[in-house]
Amino acid sequence: MARQRLGQHFLADANWREQIARAIRVSPHSMAPGRTGENFCWIEIGAGHGEMTEQLLSTAAPVYAIELDPPLIAGLQRLVKQFPNLTVVPGDILKADLAAIAAGRRIRIYGNLPYYITSPILHRLFSFADLIDEMHFVMQSEVAHRLAANPGSKSYGYLSVATQLYTRPEFVFEIPRNAFRPPPEVTSALVTLRLPGERAHLSLHDDAHFLDFVKLCFSQKRKTLLNNLWSLAKAALVREALSSLALRPDARAEQLSVSQLAALYRIVSPFLPSSARQPADPGNRS
Repeated sequence: MARQRLGQHFLADANWREQIARAIRVSPHSMAPGRTGENFCWIEIGAGHGEMTEQLLSTAAPVYAIELDPPLIAGLQRLVKQFPNLTVVPGDILKADLAAIAAGRRIRIYGNLPYYITSPILHRLFSFADLIDEMHFVMQSEVAHRLAANPGSKSYGYLSVATQLYTRPEFVFEIPRNAFRPPPEVTSALVTLRLPGERAHLSLHDDAHFLDFVKLCFSQKRKTLLNNLWSLAKAALVREALSSLALRPDARAEQLSVSQLAALYRIVSPFLPSSARQPADPGNRS
């Protein structure tokens, strides 16, 4: 039985499980099999009944299956008897210490993410970005499009920038509702996030401060950057910064790439009051 409060929708269709396994290169039928001989592990978020766990186990790499629901944990423990490379980790991904779990190995992640908590999970994982090589998620299709959106598109926003700061997102394919039990109310999609992202080229001194700035830039998406940043910096300063980047004075955040937002931040941030540069609660980001 799926628990509605946990946002559980189990991937029941074996054909779609195989398609996902091929796309993330853990199936023997993958067109481009994953690299072998590396010191890495898989971390699975919300392993459920083990719908995808056995696919990950077939790589022979250590698999750490994180699950919060006690009845499902009991079922996963039975898999441990069959697969010595499986470790069940009871608990909440939002509190899990991935560095301790991986114990020096590089990390690859797979997860069927609850729709209502996708953003907090992503931000939690981004805090371990230096340890992670790739992430593959089944999530709400609309959110998957947002992660991979380009500047100037309707889907591009704060979550796009945060994701592209740390990763290189790829929208892989949509998955129909009837592939799940119970069926969700929305279409799902598989998205792949490969690391590193733009962050590797930007030399930011503090990711959290930069993302706080980005969030303010997008605080009212239809308004210009001049309007959204008025509480932090004088209009003349913002106008001058935009001009130095060859941007119009009426530019909006949705028109700027990650690198352009970082360039604007570097120009403006020395003039911001220290209180404005304090990191916000990551749980409030959306």
